[in-house]
Amino acid sequence: MKISVVIPCRNEKPYIKECVDAIFVCELPQDTQMSVFVVDGMSDDGTREVISELQKKYPLLVLVDNKKQLTPFAFNLGIYAGGKVDFVQIIGARHIVSTNYIKRSVEILQNDSSIWCVGGQLINEYTNTNSEIISKAMNTTFGMGIGNFRILKKSGFTDTVTSPMYPYWVFDKIGFFDEQLVRNQDDDFNFRVTKNGGKIYFEHDISLRYYVRASFKGLYKQFFQYGYWKVFVNKKHNALTTTRQMIPPIFVLFLILFPFTFIINEYLALISSLFLLIYLLMGFYFAIKNGKGINEKLGIFKTFPILHLGYGLGYLKGIIHFILLRKGPSNRETQLTR
Repeated sequence: MKISVVIPCRNEKPYIKECVDAIFVCELPQDTQMSVFVVDGMSDDGTREVISELQKKYPLLVLVDNKKQLTPFAFNLGIYAGGKVDFVQIIGARHIVSTNYIKRSVEILQNDSSIWCVGGQLINEYTNTNSEIISKAMNTTFGMGIGNFRILKKSGFTDTVTSPMYPYWVFDKIGFFDEQLVRNQDDDFNFRVTKNGGKIYFEHDISLRYYVRASFKGLYKQFFQYGYWKVFVNKKHNALTTTRQMIPPIFVLFLILFPFTFIINEYLALISSLFLLIYLLMGFYFAIKNGKGINEKLGIFKTFPILHLGYGLGYLKGIIHFILLRKGPSNRETQLTR
């Protein structure tokens, strides 16, 4: 059996060694050969030097250049570099996998041919106070919506996972990652998986520690792009990939129209005010429930509208660009943000 592990990477010097070390101590099925491909977007922070040192320790570690520096190119370059193998495992450069991650994923895929993709639970490691606040907000149903893999508490089927494993034949069947997509390339690919009859499985008993680094400004830009590119994916497939994606843009439209309700009708204004109050109360409830101190609770409360408004405004911009004006992606939204 042959397994290729693909690590998309750019400027991850603090994390790449721990990521690679964790992969090479993973349990593997018997008679398995595993090669690891770090697909680097021409890092300039010392990441490549760390990888060169690791190659002395791990002969099956390969450095692949990603001159276009974008994630879908990294995915595809790594898969191409590994050639025809049995399974492809994708792992983020800041993901530290549990020792049973690869072996258990293979077992699930071998035991049920209807499952085309497997991933595990995220365990967040915080690099600063803001990253802890943002992570706690994103690990709630109010922050991310019901059904998101981040909030699942037990194994089961879902619509996407992080650091997924696929049988190689899936790429033969549905193609590779769409290189037009700066964001949502995994969302697009996993929608194609389910559209073609495959299932995506979340395995709670495998995990990966994820080093979260984030700012509120970067979070807004990130979710704006998620919303923007989601419309591109929807238009490509002529379908909504998930129903929960519509809630943020509807919320943004509600906020835009809210002031006009006071002009139109006082009862409509009252009902609209009630909806807004419910939103604020829900935000307070989840912030109080998940935060430790007053500052953290307020930080979580502040994060919710950043997530929702960022995604919703990006989605509406996507509708204008891709559907109403029939334009291609704007240059601004092809610049990857963190």
